[in-house]
Amino acid sequence: MTAAAKGPSSYFPSIEKKYGRPIAEWQELIRSSPLAKHMQLVSWLKTEHRLGHGHANALVSHTLAEDAGQ
Repeated sequence: MTAAAKGPSSYFPSIEKKYGRPIAEWQELIRSSPLAKHMQLVSWLKTEHRLGHGHANALVSHTLAEDAGQ
């Protein structure tokens, strides 16, 4: 039995299914954005890429934490 994902990554299967892009591609977009603050990135994903708030927040949270080495 596989343990269920917890935290922001628990959203990843539904993000990939709903928006048709792999998580790595979303992370690349986030990392290449000139924006740096969490909520700026969330707002950008919502307006430019039509993501829901929870999905955008999960992607940004996970990506920023990964980049910070957490």
